[in-house]
Amino acid sequence: MSRIGKKPVTIPGGVKVEQQGRCIKVSGPLGSLQLDCHPRIKLKINNSEGKVLVENEHPQLRQNKRLHGTIRALISNMVTGVSKGFEKRIEIYGTGYSVKEQAGKLIFQVGFSHPVEKIVPKGLKVHIESGVTKGDEVPARFTLSGVDKSLLGQFAAEVRKIRPPEPYKGKGIRYAGEFVRRKVGKAFASGTV
Repeated sequence: MSRIGKKPVTIPGGVKVEQQGRCIKVSGPLGSLQLDCHPRIKLKINNSEGKVLVENEHPQLRQNKRLHGTIRALISNMVTGVSKGFEKRIEIYGTGYSVKEQAGKLIFQVGFSHPVEKIVPKGLKVHIESGVTKGDEVPARFTLSGVDKSLLGQFAAEVRKIRPPEPYKGKGIRYAGEFVRRKVGKAFASGTV
């Protein structure tokens, strides 16, 4: 059996979990999310005790073991998302690089001959703390937030992919706190040949 799958999901106050057939709906103060549960996995929802149990009827099957932990983790993320929410902080390093929000789009100037536009998915919010870099040391910073963890992570990865950090000067888009392994550049010898 999956160790993660056996743990019950705690439902905090103000969050409601409902099941209609295979569809699980979680609603809370920040919004609501839905998930289609796999037919091999059964759920026991106890709103009075504030717990959701994920049950695997055939633990000897390999796919059931995988689904057991995965479904439990997805439900836990949904409960956390509608009660607290998720956020990703992103930094942009590089002289002259910038980001701005305009008409539901993020517009990046990151060293290309043209600006790069990304449409912000519905359900995500953008908060820009500083839109323009100041030299190579002070980055532009913005935060993405939302209730759906998978949507937030996917969009943050797409934003980072526009200009991943390069290893020589560290210029590019990266997550806040991300370590970028640096390489030593070429050393030119001074002297005559």
